[in-house]
Amino acid sequence: MIRLAASALALSLFAGAASAEPVAYDFDKSHANLSFTYNHLGYSTTDGRFGNWDGTLLIDKDSPANSSIEFTIDITSLDTFWADRDKHLLSADFFDADKFPKATFASTKVEQVGENQLEVTGDLTIKGVTKPTTVNVTVTALGEHPMAKKEAAGFAVSTVIKRSDFGMDMFVPYVGDEVTVTFHAETLKADATN
Repeated sequence: MIRLAASALALSLFAGAASAEPVAYDFDKSHANLSFTYNHLGYSTTDGRFGNWDGTLLIDKDSPANSSIEFTIDITSLDTFWADRDKHLLSADFFDADKFPKATFASTKVEQVGENQLEVTGDLTIKGVTKPTTVNVTVTALGEHPMAKKEAAGFAVSTVIKRSDFGMDMFVPYVGDEVTVTFHAETLKADATN
């Protein structure tokens, strides 16, 4: 009886060790958008986006806590739909893109907080300053993509950051300190590589 119990325990430990690894997913950039908004003088909301970014996404559907993401944004791809404003935002007054052309986010914790809701905490680095940041993630779809015929996942992501935390406090409080960041994306299970 003791030998049987020991064998069962050994099998369960082996099964745990052999559990599936998180799976890599690729972003479908033709169906994704990284955008932001901020308040301008209380009169309007200014919109912008970053057109060039990349990420490494690993998903564990059974244990979301084992999932992770690393994300890099090309700051020079900023577009607020007004060239003079873009030039100013990329200058040393704000992003100082010549010195700091990239921003990054690397997750440190993924927590499921609802049926399709995740909170992802990580290190956000902008302009050489790193701050812990939590983003709210809604899983909009998870299953076989009807056109690509492969596993897919869709997300709606949002967070609010203070630009002054990253050394960009010009015109605060007249131009809003809080910036709402929104990311919508489709992802497809990555092809296996040898």
